[in-house]
Amino acid sequence: MSKDNASSAHADLKNEVYVDVEKVTPGCTLKTTKSLVIRKTEIMAAQYDRWYHHAIILFSAFICGYGYGLDGSVRYVYTSYAVSSYSDHPLISTITVVTAIISAASQIVFARLSDVFGRLSLFITALLFYAVGTIIQSQATDVQKYAAGAIFWSTGYVGLLLILILILSDFSSLRWRLVYQFAPSWPYIINTWFAGTVTARANPQEHWSWDIAMWAFIVPLSALPMIFCMLHMRFKARKTEQWAAIKDEKSFFQSHGLIRTLVELFWKLDIVGVLLMTISVGCILAPLTLAGGVKSKWSNPHLIGPLVLGFVLLPLFMIWESKAAKYPVVPYGLIKDRAVWGALGCQFLIGFIYNAVAGYIYTILIVAVNESVKSATVISSLSSFVSTVASTFFSLYITRCTKLKGYIIGGCGIWMLAMGLFYHYRGGEFAHSGIVGAMVIWGLGDTLLIYPTTISVQSATSHDNMATVTALNYTLYRIGLATGAAVSGAIWSQTLYKALLSRLQSVEQASAAYSTPFEFILTYTWGTPERNAMVDAYRHVQRYESIVALVFTVPLLFFGLCLRDPPLTDKVAQEDIDDGEFLDKNHDDPIAEWLVGKYRRLANKNL
Repeated sequence: MSKDNASSAHADLKNEVYVDVEKVTPGCTLKTTKSLVIRKTEIMAAQYDRWYHHAIILFSAFICGYGYGLDGSVRYVYTSYAVSSYSDHPLISTITVVTAIISAASQIVFARLSDVFGRLSLFITALLFYAVGTIIQSQATDVQKYAAGAIFWSTGYVGLLLILILILSDFSSLRWRLVYQFAPSWPYIINTWFAGTVTARANPQEHWSWDIAMWAFIVPLSALPMIFCMLHMRFKARKTEQWAAIKDEKSFFQSHGLIRTLVELFWKLDIVGVLLMTISVGCILAPLTLAGGVKSKWSNPHLIGPLVLGFVLLPLFMIWESKAAKYPVVPYGLIKDRAVWGALGCQFLIGFIYNAVAGYIYTILIVAVNESVKSATVISSLSSFVSTVASTFFSLYITRCTKLKGYIIGGCGIWMLAMGLFYHYRGGEFAHSGIVGAMVIWGLGDTLLIYPTTISVQSATSHDNMATVTALNYTLYRIGLATGAAVSGAIWSQTLYKALLSRLQSVEQASAAYSTPFEFILTYTWGTPERNAMVDAYRHVQRYESIVALVFTVPLLFFGLCLRDPPLTDKVAQEDIDDGEFLDKNHDDPIAEWLVGKYRRLANKNL
C-alpha cells in the first residue's frame, strides 16, 4: 500500500485546527460528548499518516485476530465435548441461541458507548469480559454454569470484534476499508490448519477444561500491540494544535456530574429497548431447542411460559421503540432506506443460514462421515480459510473498482450453490469430498458477501452514524445466528431421537446415541450395524436442515438486490449528504435502475 493511499482519509486533518462549534449548554445531551470523542479519534488517526504507521496498525490487528480467531476455531469443538460430558450434547444449539442473543444486545451497547467513552476504553472492557467468561466456562460443572460463562465470553468476543472493526474503520478510507477490515481475518490462513493440530494434541475428550482456560491470558496478550498503538497515537495527538483547541471543551459528565450522566446514558443506550429485545427474542427462540429430545416437553409450563412471554414482549418492544425511546435501538431515520434495511436483511439471513446448515457440522463430521478430530476441525474451518485467502486479493482488487453491489449479488448466488451441495452430501464416507467442496465454495461466497455488505452501508452514511449502522449490521447478524441455531436445534431435537429409535430399535442405544454421541461411537465403531443406523439417522435430520438453509438463500438474493451501490471514495465516511438526510442517495445504482426498467416495461406490456 502506498503512502498516498494509506493516508488519503486523513490528509486534511494534520493541517486543520478544530474549534468548538458545539458549546456545552445546560440542556444539551450526550451528542456534544459524542462529537468531542469522534473529533479526538480523528486527530489520533491523523497521527499515523505514514505507510509504516498503517503497516503497524494492520500487523497489530493481525496479531489480535490471530488470538481470538484461533480461540474461535477451537472453542466450538471444546463446547461440543463439554456439553457431551454433561450428557447434554443436544443443548449445543441452546447455548448458541443464548450467547447469540446476548451478543446482539452487547454490540448495540458497545457501539454506543464507544462514541461516548472512546474506542480504547471499550476495547479493554471487552477483553475483561472475554477473560472472565473464559474462566467461568473452564470451571463449569454443568451446562447451566457453562452457558453463564458463555454469556460473558460472547459479550467480550463481540465487543472485541466490533471495537476492532471500528478502530480499523477510523483509520481507513472507504476505498481501502475492505483491506483493513479483512486484516483480523488473515490469521485464518494459518489457523485453519493449525487448529486441527491444537485440538488433536489437546485431547479435548479428557482436558477440555484446561483447553478453554488457557485463552483467558492468550487473547489479552494478543491484543497488547493494538492497545500500545492506541496509547502511542493518543500521546502524539496531545502535542498537536488540534488537540489543544478542543482540550478545554467539557464532556457531558464534566459539565453535569455523575447522576445526570447516568440518566442520560440510560436513554442513550436505550436500556429498556435492549432488555425488551433480548428477553423477547430469547424467550421465543430458546424453548424451540429444548422442547424435543427423548421425551417431548411441549406440555411443560416451564417452556410454554417463556414462549408466551416472548410473544407478549415483542409488540411492547415495538411500541417502546416507536413511542417512548429517545435513542431507539433501530433508528427509523436510518432503517427506512433500502441501503440500511437491505443490508440488515442480508446480515440476518447470513447468520440464519450459517447456523441452520452448520450448527452441528462438527458432530456430523465425526459421527456420520468418520472424520478424525483433526480432520473435522480443519474441514469445519475450511470456508473461513478460503474466504481469507480470496479476500486478500479481492480487497485489493476492489480498491480499483469502487463498487460492491454486483459482487454481493454474486456472493448470494454462490451461497445457493453451496447449500445445494450440503443437501446432497450429508453423511457417509462418500460425503467427505462433497463437504470439502461445499466448504470451499461457501468460503468464496463469504468473500463477496459478509464484509462487503457492511462496507456497502458504511459507505452510504456519515462518520457520526458509522458506529450505529455497523452495530446494527452485526446485531442483526447475531440475531440471525440465534434464529438459525434455534431452528437447527428444533429440527435436531424434534427428529433425531425418533430417527435413531426407529433405526436402532433400542431405547437404551437411541438415548445414548442422542445424548452422548462421542462416547457412543467409541463403542460402536465405523461399519458396525449400530453405527450405520446412526449415520442414516444423521443424514435424515441433516436433510431437513439443508432444505431450510437452501430455501432462505432466495430472500438473501432479494435483499442483496435491494442494496444501494454507493462508490468507495478516499474519505473515512460519506460527506456529501443532503441536509435532513442520514444517507447519501445521490449516487447511481445501475443494477437497481436496470431492474426497475425491466419491471416498468413488463408492466406496460400487461396494461
